[in-house]
Amino acid sequence: MENLFGKTLTQLQKITEENNWPAYTASQLARWIYVAHTTSIDEMTNISAKIRETLKEQYHILVNPPQREHTSIDGTKKYLFELHGPHYIETAYIPEKSRHTLCVSSQAGCKMGCTFCMTARQGFSKNLTAAEILNQYRSVPEHPILTNIVYMGMGEPLDNIDAVNDSLDILTSSYGYSMSPRRITVSTIGLLPYLSQFLMQSKCNLAVSLHSPFAEERRLMVPVEKTHPIKNILNEIRNFDIERQRRISFEYIVCKNWNHSSKHVNELARQLNGIRCRINLIPYHPIPGSSFIPPELSDLEIFRSKLNAKGIVTTVRKSRGQDIQAACGLLSTLERSGRVGLE
Repeated sequence: MENLFGKTLTQLQKITEENNWPAYTASQLARWIYVAHTTSIDEMTNISAKIRETLKEQYHILVNPPQREHTSIDGTKKYLFELHGPHYIETAYIPEKSRHTLCVSSQAGCKMGCTFCMTARQGFSKNLTAAEILNQYRSVPEHPILTNIVYMGMGEPLDNIDAVNDSLDILTSSYGYSMSPRRITVSTIGLLPYLSQFLMQSKCNLAVSLHSPFAEERRLMVPVEKTHPIKNILNEIRNFDIERQRRISFEYIVCKNWNHSSKHVNELARQLNGIRCRINLIPYHPIPGSSFIPPELSDLEIFRSKLNAKGIVTTVRKSRGQDIQAACGLLSTLERSGRVGLE
């Protein structure tokens, strides 16, 4: 059977048109699924019994709870979801004062091969459907208090652009979850032309994985720099009419004695000139077999001060959930000794 959960209003309208049902049926379906959170077609009492019977023959409303959870000493939680296949994904919940952020995955595994990332180590398994992306938001226990969503979990969101954009449409539309797009951030290494498609079809915030302003250095961390060079990504952003309310940020993983010198400061200032943005510095989190080394706190603070002095708003992102492998670059469901990576 086909899942109604994860379908946009346009897709629901197509179903009603194909069945010659009243046009308003699509809006009724959307309200029941996303506003009333129903998982039973029988509960849709303002839809005729005849339509409901037909719906039950072809469709269901399927949401799946997480299989397991781990809690960090800092309050961060990591959830494991099992998908059909079976495939596994991880989702992180990050509480901080009045901010409650969910870090969702868009793929099971990843094919981008970033050398600092555990997800890349497990390879690519599948693209998530819009339903599988939204299920992470809908099914975590913290769903009622979530204030922000970041697409920074497993996978490259722009490598799954259609499902990601459908999920964003449902999250931000009045027929769906009515979240402000200013509270949702999509993180990408920058895949053209999908970057343009995202910027045109969504008003959500954009975070670009930069890590070095020098192409040869960046390619050692982000191999697709060879086919999607950062200079082209920056030109695309610079030429797009970005609304002032929309935030553009650059994620920058800092490795000791690697990418935080004065020459990096100067080149970043040159390359980002004319782009209204901020830089988020992230300390490298060690993974097995990597030659990169985590920076000292003083490295981060000095680098931040120098960038701020150049007029670039720069912050240091506090590591969260590192003890449960939930911090940046550590999500992975790679099985070891017959156990899923969450255990």
